[in-house]
Amino acid sequence: MQAERVVLGDSSSSLLLSLLLAQLHLLASAFPAQPRRIQTDFDKLTNQTRHLLKLTQDLLKDPVFGTEVDHHRFKSLPAISSRVSDLSSLEFKPTLSQLYADLKSFEHHFEWLNRTRKQQHSSVPKLTDMISHIKSLIHSLQRQMTRAEASRIPVPSPSLPPNLAFHWEVVQSSQELLQRFRLFCDWASRVFLTLKSRLPA
Repeated sequence: MQAERVVLGDSSSSLLLSLLLAQLHLLASAFPAQPRRIQTDFDKLTNQTRHLLKLTQDLLKDPVFGTEVDHHRFKSLPAISSRVSDLSSLEFKPTLSQLYADLKSFEHHFEWLNRTRKQQHSSVPKLTDMISHIKSLIHSLQRQMTRAEASRIPVPSPSLPPNLAFHWEVVQSSQELLQRFRLFCDWASRVFLTLKSRLPA
C-alpha cells in the first residue's frame, strides 16, 4: 500500500511537471510572435500612409490646380516638421499621439472642404475616397495606441476660412489643403518606418 502511494505520488508529480512545461512552452512560443505582429502592423500603417500620399499627388495633378497658392487660409493645420534630424529624437508614445491628433485635424478640414465643394457644385475633384482612407488610417493608428497605452491628445475644433463664395476660393483652398497633406503623408510614412526600426526584433 505504501509503495502504491509512492507510485501515485510520483505519477502526480510527473503529470504536474509535464503540464507546467507545456504551459511554459506555450508562453515562450507566444511572446516572440508579439513583436512580429507589431512590426507587421507598422508596415500596414506605412503602406496606408503611402497610399494616401499617392492619392494626394494624383489629385494635385488635376488641371484645375494650375496656379500657385499662398499657404495662409488654414490657421489650424498641423505644423509639419521635415527635418531628417528630428526623426532621431522621436519618442514612441508621444509620437503616436501626435500623429493621431494631426490626422484627426486633417480629417476635419477635408470633411469641411468636401461639404463646401458640394454646396458650390465645384469642379474640384471629389474627396470622398481620400476621407475614407484617412478614417481607415486613423482606425489602424488607434489600435496601435491602445496596444502601446498612448494617450489621445485633445483635438481642437479647426479654425476654418469663412464661407467660400466663389469657385476660385474653393480651388485654392483645396490646393492648399492637399499640398499640406502631401507634406504630412511624406513625413508620417518616414516616422512610421523610424518607429518600426526601434521595435524589438
